[in-house]
Amino acid sequence: MKTDKIKDRVEYNEVMKQIEKLLQKSTKGGGFKSLSTKEAATLKKLSLMAEQYEDSIPLMPIKTPGTLTEMIRYKMFELNIKQKQLAKVLDTSEAQVSGLLTGKRKINMDLAKKLHNKLHIDANFLLEVA
Repeated sequence: MKTDKIKDRVEYNEVMKQIEKLLQKSTKGGGFKSLSTKEAATLKKLSLMAEQYEDSIPLMPIKTPGTLTEMIRYKMFELNIKQKQLAKVLDTSEAQVSGLLTGKRKINMDLAKKLHNKLHIDANFLLEVA
């Protein structure tokens, strides 16, 4: 690589291949001391370049659910289940699940326990949104 900065994913992948080769060589040789001074310097330079490139990629912020409806929908997505399946998991009626998801129904203690035990929704979160 002729520059000190990675411009795109293709260059990044190439740098990662070079890093991997050097790491494999050092592993086979019993550690980083088995690398020549030039190879160690190259590994350090490539690693810093890769780190810089990775840090430059914007990540999407992860939104944490703020309401009970959002949390239940999030858990449904995680488990890849529909309302009907959720009702079975919670051992409750589809109408009750529908009411919760539309905001027409409030949570009761029995359902709060099931949400905590079966969907692993934090008890403090349930208390805050109830």
